[in-house]
Amino acid sequence: MELLSPAGDLEKLRIAYAYGADAAYVGLGKFSLRARAINVHEAEIEAIKKIKGNRKLYGTINILFHEEDIQALESQLEVIAEYPFDAFIVSDLGAAELLRHRFPEIRLHLSTQASCLNSRAVRAYKHLGFSRIILGREASLDDIKRIRDAVDDIELETFVHGAMCMAYSGRCLLSAFMANRSANQGDCAHSCRWDYRIMQHSQNTESDEYQIALEEKQRPNEYFPIYEEDGYSTILSSKDLCMIDHLSELESAGVSSIKIEGRMKSLYYVATVTRAYRKALDTADWKPFRDELFHVSHREFTTGFYYDHEASDVQTTESYIRPYLFIGIVGERRADGLFALHLKNSISHEKPIEFIGPDIVAATDDAFELFDEALQPVNMLHHHQKAFIRTSVPIQTDYIVRRPRL
Repeated sequence: MELLSPAGDLEKLRIAYAYGADAAYVGLGKFSLRARAINVHEAEIEAIKKIKGNRKLYGTINILFHEEDIQALESQLEVIAEYPFDAFIVSDLGAAELLRHRFPEIRLHLSTQASCLNSRAVRAYKHLGFSRIILGREASLDDIKRIRDAVDDIELETFVHGAMCMAYSGRCLLSAFMANRSANQGDCAHSCRWDYRIMQHSQNTESDEYQIALEEKQRPNEYFPIYEEDGYSTILSSKDLCMIDHLSELESAGVSSIKIEGRMKSLYYVATVTRAYRKALDTADWKPFRDELFHVSHREFTTGFYYDHEASDVQTTESYIRPYLFIGIVGERRADGLFALHLKNSISHEKPIEFIGPDIVAATDDAFELFDEALQPVNMLHHHQKAFIRTSVPIQTDYIVRRPRL
């Protein structure tokens, strides 16, 4: 199976490949459902080609297109032609037709936003020119097996790790309603993750009748009524998907590519999760790398809908679990043995740090040396300061630096 990792920007693209991805997917600005990711840009095309090498790269163009959006896409076709894309990830059929006619040599992958969940739909999309179907997250393992048995000449891709949306195949209107930011245009505000409290709210100041409503922490005195059915109300926030223990079952079901969610996540997340799934696919001694999944920012894990169409365990009341702080990433090695250190958070001698790499689980160092831009020894450096480090740990460029939060 292909391992497909997220790349929210150029640096994450490099890390995805360095930590074992066969392929990566990137967004193209306003045409991607992660419009607030940095994404990749025209000025970076040559750098993208150099980083990509002989690996696969997929361009995500999967918003729901309004008329002005499709016109904007048409105006950008010659720029898009410069990118080294092997496939486009698309849900809108108008956009798919436009891309297929302009780029007949580039494959089309149907986005999960299309909610493709049955063999007849798969066949129909195949006739429209799609070579891969990214199945909706609602598809069970049994569904996948039946689809593969019915249509054996098309690639099937499924999500195996990352955030899940409580809306069907991610087509949510909450963000647009509550924050005027459309999830279907790539600008989700993640309203389902906000902090709420339950209030008694009177809709009429002259009435003594009260209604139960939600009040969001950052929006005082703005109330969202709760409507109950059969005595219960729906809770919004989902657990995170994790299928690392079930990859052989996915392969047996006919899955061609396994996909990690997370273009908005950190370099640390991309490195750790990609590495864990790479080791699970390739090596017998992969469990220590699997356990590292609990060390990146995550919510409670679930297997989603793979074993149960109803998936009663997907909701969570818990917030993110963040046991480690991402400090930075190791840069180039100097002739004097120092390594550049690209800081994402502060670092000091007061607390030990850990290094992780593509092939080492974690190595602790409590005797490292820090140097500032002038190569003078220092005790502390802060986010985005130019930094150098000396360590007895045999590190390499692109190793991740972290420390426990406690």
